Amino acid sequence: MNRPRKKDTHLPQCVYHRNGAYFYVKRGKWTRLGATLKEATAKWASLYEGEPGSMAALIAKALPVICKGKKPNTASQYRHAAKKLSKIFAEFRVEDVQQKHVAGMKLQLESTPNMANRCLSVLRLVFDFAVENQLIASNPAIGVRRHEEQKRKRLLEWGELEAIYAASGDRLRAIIDLALRTGQRIGDVLKIRRADLTPEGIRFEQQKTGTKITVAWTPELREVVERAKKLNQNIRAFTLLHNRRGKPPDYRTVREQWVKACRRAKVSDAHLHDLRAMSATWAKRQGLNATPLLGHASASQTVRYLRDRDSTVVEGPSFGQSKDLLDKAGGNAGK
Repeated sequence: MNRPRKKDTHLPQCVYHRNGAYFYVKRGKWTRLGATLKEATAKWASLYEGEPGSMAALIAKALPVICKGKKPNTASQYRHAAKKLSKIFAEFRVEDVQQKHVAGMKLQLESTPNMANRCLSVLRLVFDFAVENQLIASNPAIGVRRHEEQKRKRLLEWGELEAIYAASGDRLRAIIDLALRTGQRIGDVLKIRRADLTPEGIRFEQQKTGTKITVAWTPELREVVERAKKLNQNIRAFTLLHNRRGKPPDYRTVREQWVKACRRAKVSDAHLHDLRAMSATWAKRQGLNATPLLGHASASQTVRYLRDRDSTVVEGPSFGQSKDLLDKAGGNAGK
């Protein structure tokens, strides 16, 4: 499995920027693509991503440009969507794509509305790139509406979590405990460094938003961290939850471990990201403000994470004693 990039995350796979030029690196061989990003992506697209004028070539050429300056998580999602789009439009030339074909792509992916919407967003950006470079006159993705994404309502029951926890290994248990007690995304939990363990609490800089927060120490949180420190004690590392190579755990590996634990626990429809929603919901139930805990700028962003299914207790208006109404009704009944 290839290690994820730490820099130049906007560049295509196997393309690197070194000594003022861009190179395609495969099996130790360095092929020079060009001195500028525009020149390099054009040559890379023609050599490795299909014939000039094809949708695959356009997507490959536009991807580094639309990923530039994006957060690593966003750039990764864009690349995943671009790969799917290249397969869907493999037989198309750029000028042949019409709005009906874009709508067809949306319908083809309707079983996964989030992915369909992400592909639609990336396709719009790709065609914007094509319009700007005078490859086409107009953007055929404009006017195709996104799928309405349903808010996930699933809240893990405590008994379900206990079963998953019992079926998990020591590291996954530590990850679950940290996610629940900090409310952070799994990716941010996996990257906790020992330097982030400050006197005030655990310091986070969220990968997705760049928001900086510190989750204050509690006896529970300290206990989890001390337990995590004892994992692979014979290996020195900068991160808290390092693997046997001293690196942060790979997200895909952790997700696979979660899926296996859920299967052994016989718990269905349980997502690893449900831990963040569970943390926010329990914080709200305990009278805490979940918005700063999740690192959100407003409470409206937090609402989609809350899974509190308890009915709201409300108070009706007062009309005085019912006896007064009964007396009047009884007095009028004989008239």
